[in-house]
Amino acid sequence: MTRFPEMRLRRLRRTPRLRRMFGPPLPGPEKFIWPVFVQQGTSTREPIDAMPGQFRMSPDVLLEELAPVVASGIGAILIFGLPRNDEKDAVGSAARAENGIVQETVRAVRNAFPDLVLCTDVCLCAYTDHGHCGPLDKTGSVDNDAANDMLARVAASHAAAGAHIVAPSAMMDGQVAAIRKALDADDLSKTLIMSYSTKFASGMYGPFRAAEQSAPQHGDRKDYQASFTDARAALRESVLDEKEGADILMVKPALFYLDIVARLRERTELPLAAYNVSGEYAMTIAAAERGWAELAPVVREQLHAIARAGSDLIISYWANRYAELFTDD
Repeated sequence: MTRFPEMRLRRLRRTPRLRRMFGPPLPGPEKFIWPVFVQQGTSTREPIDAMPGQFRMSPDVLLEELAPVVASGIGAILIFGLPRNDEKDAVGSAARAENGIVQETVRAVRNAFPDLVLCTDVCLCAYTDHGHCGPLDKTGSVDNDAANDMLARVAASHAAAGAHIVAPSAMMDGQVAAIRKALDADDLSKTLIMSYSTKFASGMYGPFRAAEQSAPQHGDRKDYQASFTDARAALRESVLDEKEGADILMVKPALFYLDIVARLRERTELPLAAYNVSGEYAMTIAAAERGWAELAPVVREQLHAIARAGSDLIISYWANRYAELFTDD
């Protein structure tokens, strides 16, 4: 067996050009999806305190922000809508309104950037007055089947507005099958379903919930999101969503669950997305602001890790800074 001193692996890493030649590159911008937060109105651009560099935007401002992002080659955006407080009710009915904020935004972006892929988050938590991901039953728990009926209507309304991909995130049993049935019934069968198929009940969603104003008013979401203690059950979630007709599977969060990404990659031939979530983003910025880490190298290392684990698509708040941050050494 060849060994030192004949074998010297450092020879492959001696110069930047050699490292670029032999090292796998970071996925190109076309593999990235930028999550965006949209709200009604015009000329609004509210900073999100817990997520520096991200904003709540009205559709017209989003169009302005998208111009350089699209020019950088980013593949898609994932749209999250913020309804007005007076639109929220017990069942989240505003989420499926033809003139809702997501539907309005989809139409505006399709018109301005016809080649950009548009994904929409399909959930009810931001639209219910109690902050849970579906209507509640008499015990105060989410009514799974009633939620599926609402989610299917929401997904169909997004697709009818022009979304290329609908992304159900509520973690209801059977939600993918319900959405596929509704899309097919409305002659929207070309619409892709990117399921949040393994979404963990994580402590890493705090900045997002502040941005989306979607924290539950009571209890938590542990009875419908996957437990981080049970990898086998978490993988079953994705396997079942594939059987129900999902076109793309997703693991969320990404960095704490790279083992799940890798194990799921071995089980499926479907495209696999990983969501580099708000808590991961916020922690990295906080470390850099305190001088504990250098931002760009740490971000590149994180994103390489997500790709190396087997993700085909990366949903990340860093995507709008791709040209700045993701140029390898």
